Amino acid sequence: MIKHRQIQRRGRRSHMAASYSDPHLSMEMLRAVLQPSFNDDIMAVFRKYQKFFEKAAENVKENVGEEVQTDQLIRGAARSALEHAKQLFPGDPKRAAAEAAKKARADEERGSPAPKKRRARPAADRQNAFPTLVRVKAEPIKREGPKWDPSRLNESSTFVLGSRANKALGMGGTRGRIYIKHSELFKYAADAKDKQWLAERHHMKATGGKMAYLLIEEDIQDLSLSDEYNSCPDVQLEEMKPFSVPIWMVEKMQRAMVAQRDNE
Repeated sequence: MIKHRQIQRRGRRSHMAASYSDPHLSMEMLRAVLQPSFNDDIMAVFRKYQKFFEKAAENVKENVGEEVQTDQLIRGAARSALEHAKQLFPGDPKRAAAEAAKKARADEERGSPAPKKRRARPAADRQNAFPTLVRVKAEPIKREGPKWDPSRLNESSTFVLGSRANKALGMGGTRGRIYIKHSELFKYAADAKDKQWLAERHHMKATGGKMAYLLIEEDIQDLSLSDEYNSCPDVQLEEMKPFSVPIWMVEKMQRAMVAQRDNE
């Protein structure tokens, strides 16, 4: 059992105290201990129903064409099942209402017209308003965890152009919005050699000096299953057109991921 207690650190930082009285922290510690067992049980359930996923994916491949990747369809369906299973354990109603309001604001921003210009305030009013302004400290970008482990990138990894991912998630009308809205995503800036390789294989048009970013397809698939996008009518995952890249480009991506992660 986890004992709730207050521990006073000693030494050079004796003025700092580490609190272990947070009930959420205690439950999270227990969850971490039990997570391997949960994972084993979840995989056992998935294997029980795997034949249904495989049969459905093969039917899709027969109807759509050989370019369909059945393993990705199966993984996506499994992730969607886990996402919907959260409904069995409803959270705090206040928090759910706050998240719903946040989603509504995001949907409104995607479909709202350009804001109207305000009339300029008189100089005296502007001077009086300045002292009341409060600077809000921007949240740091979190670049940690499995998604920022360079070992996840290999020759079998698939990638998408940032412009296509932007359109796939329903943000095609605002170029590059995905990089601002989801700055936690790993993006790789293709250099001249990369762009030449991509253009020769018709993954993109020759862009000259323009920037071209590559995103990991799995990251975009995960985003599409989130509450923010899974019911959005503008999502068009068929626009992604994923592809693999040679190992020399993968190695450059791994180095770029380490650099971005360590310079957060």
